[in-house]
Amino acid sequence: MGEETAYRELAGALRERLAVIADRAAYEQDAAAHLARLQAASQRIERAADALPRPVPGDLAHFLKGGSFQKALSWLERNVPA
Repeated sequence: MGEETAYRELAGALRERLAVIADRAAYEQDAAAHLARLQAASQRIERAADALPRPVPGDLAHFLKGGSFQKALSWLERNVPA
């Protein structure tokens, strides 16, 4: 996987997780299914982060390790060409 592709995949995974979190209607309709979607999105983030070229930039690594996914996405949007 190319460097930019790896960063784009991570950005997509982060957006997916944030969208799942924001989907309150799905949570209210079926909390268990919502949790499963959230777990799947989190696993996608882990796989995408593991595929990043090394070394991972310090700020991005810090955000990912700390679960600051909105900050990680903002970093990607500022630093990786679309």
